[in-house]
Amino acid sequence: MDEGVDLSSSFGAAAAAYAEHRPDYAQAAVRWVLDAAPGPRVLDLGAGTGKLTATLVALGVDVVAVEPDPAMLSELRRTLPAVRAVPGSAEAIPLPDASVDAVLAGNALHWFDMPVAGPEIARVLAPGGILAGLWNVLDDRVDWIAGLERVSGSAAIGPRDTRGRWRAATADLHLPRTGTARFGSPEQAEFPHGQRRTADSLAATLATRAGMLVMPAPDREAALDRIRAFLATRSETADGEFTLPMLTGVLRVRRR
Repeated sequence: MDEGVDLSSSFGAAAAAYAEHRPDYAQAAVRWVLDAAPGPRVLDLGAGTGKLTATLVALGVDVVAVEPDPAMLSELRRTLPAVRAVPGSAEAIPLPDASVDAVLAGNALHWFDMPVAGPEIARVLAPGGILAGLWNVLDDRVDWIAGLERVSGSAAIGPRDTRGRWRAATADLHLPRTGTARFGSPEQAEFPHGQRRTADSLAATLATRAGMLVMPAPDREAALDRIRAFLATRSETADGEFTLPMLTGVLRVRRR
């Protein structure tokens, strides 16, 4: 893999596949964030194709989506035409000061340049507002998931993609703790989740990981062949549909 490649910009070329194969988020996880917010105005930051946005809409909150990639933004607008969705980034949010009560980021917070994004997020948050990152992670306490992790390689299952890894990787947002817009201490929680998959659709899901998207085509196909071969050997995944054991992990902080 070319270390100069910006993984955060790799998703646009696979926007349709991302929309089809990536999971939504556990509603209980989203409620845990929203219950702590001082009001109903929510920003989905780095919204991608709208996976988290759709969950927020289902929960009845007032949501605006901000996404920097034109292809991802186009897919979001196509699937959720009633949602206000605008171009922008965590480092330059096109919203007024104190205009939202919560900022949520689904599988996106780790891409933000937090020394720049932290003050910008604080700017758009109302006092007492909540910033939360949500990650869908594989439950590696399940034996076959642990086996899948071993054969897949880090491009397909990365440093925040399993329960065992995401807590360590996201424990500290490096947000400002002093000054006029301080954030409190981070809280972590995880909520049961799952997704109906087949062996082929799980391989297709893993193919949308950033590390996989930037791999040379022969290397990517070799990795996917290993994944399919492993899934074919497991009774849980060899035939028909199964529920992929997952969790939605959440990290939240409050703007003081």
